[in-house]
Amino acid sequence: MQTGTGQLKKPIVAIVGRPNVGKSTLFNRLIGQRMSIVSDIAGTTRDRIISETDWAGNPFILVDTGGLDLFPNDDIWNQVKSQIHYAIGECDVVILLVDISDGVTSNDQDIVDILRKTGKPVVAVASKADNEIRDHMVSELYSLGMGDPVSISAYHNRGLDDLMERVVAHFPADKFFPEPEADLGLAIVGRTNVGKSMLLNTLSGENRAIVSKTAGTTRDSLDVVIKYKDKDIQLIDTAGIRRRGQIEYGIEKYSVLRSIQSIDRCNVAALVIDASEFATAQDTHVANYILEAHKGIVILVNKWDLSDQLATTQQDMANQVRSKFKFAQYAPICFTSGLTGSGIKNMLDTTIKVQSERSKVIPRANVRRTIMTAVANHPPPVHGKKELKIYSALQDGSNPPSFTFFVNHANMVHFSYKRYLENSLRENFGFEGSPLRLRFSGRSRKTDQ
Repeated sequence: MQTGTGQLKKPIVAIVGRPNVGKSTLFNRLIGQRMSIVSDIAGTTRDRIISETDWAGNPFILVDTGGLDLFPNDDIWNQVKSQIHYAIGECDVVILLVDISDGVTSNDQDIVDILRKTGKPVVAVASKADNEIRDHMVSELYSLGMGDPVSISAYHNRGLDDLMERVVAHFPADKFFPEPEADLGLAIVGRTNVGKSMLLNTLSGENRAIVSKTAGTTRDSLDVVIKYKDKDIQLIDTAGIRRRGQIEYGIEKYSVLRSIQSIDRCNVAALVIDASEFATAQDTHVANYILEAHKGIVILVNKWDLSDQLATTQQDMANQVRSKFKFAQYAPICFTSGLTGSGIKNMLDTTIKVQSERSKVIPRANVRRTIMTAVANHPPPVHGKKELKIYSALQDGSNPPSFTFFVNHANMVHFSYKRYLENSLRENFGFEGSPLRLRFSGRSRKTDQ
């Protein structure tokens, strides 16, 4: 079994600044207009707080530190500072927005003081510079000591090319990780306090044949390669997330950044959920990212040592999990306890099986026969005078399994029919725990023959 090619390391860019300086407008402009959006991860207080996107062929993860909630004590600035601290701690480049119509305020200077201590690259931006008068006011930002400022108006789409040219210049020249020296990379991901660290310690403690340790993508994460049966498994931990009592309100949503980094580097992701708390919205957000990144997925119901207190069975819990993760019915479910070590071997066996399923290649004749039978049993719906015809299909890749369908009108393939074709492939060939890539090529019958 082989691992995939070197995984792309996506830089993280954080947009910071006072409330109402245009952070959300800039965020939406960057991900919604000039960019090729790969996936969105929903945050806990806004619909879109983190997005993976691209600029001029440079993929990166964009983070908006806006969308603050009003709390009973209305201590907005403390919330701004706590979110800025966490966001810039995880990022590679900071975009500092200052509302040029307000000029430089004491709060802007406070943010600069925080940024200066981190040593992170900062691009100072004069926001809302939508006319010549405000353009001339940009020089005021030199007082921040953050270098030459850039003037933009995200609302009017002005200055974004200059801004992103400055941002991309800070991206690492080497965009790829070295090839992992393991048969598969397994990321342990999930919310805070679901038992990831204890699970990782149990995995590395029971399997004492540690081959190597390599620095991870986050400042304090550590990869451990363990020997299990005849496989070398690289455990990619989402480390460094503080315990619940040490997490300031509004911060936990940024923990998904670490999950994204770990998922990007793995072959299979183990999504850990707490048996005593069940699945939350953030669990499904991370699961969606795993699937959109086309990684293998295993759902771990952890802390199963508490099952007696929960008064439930594995079957009942599995049914509840299935109802929450309807979009990933093919994901296997394992029950584990990082505390007692129960279920660990089954989880590792399942992970290896998922990677094997991801690597599987089906002969073209078998794929074509399966798809043509499915089409005959349930023809595509007719839209007006146009009729969708599927001529053939083949598997053109693995890790993840990828399929191309040759059709007459690619834009006529409805989502529900795509799902039907995917289910037909799964019923015949398995692919447990692995998303499938389906591509529809609008070619004539003659071209395919």
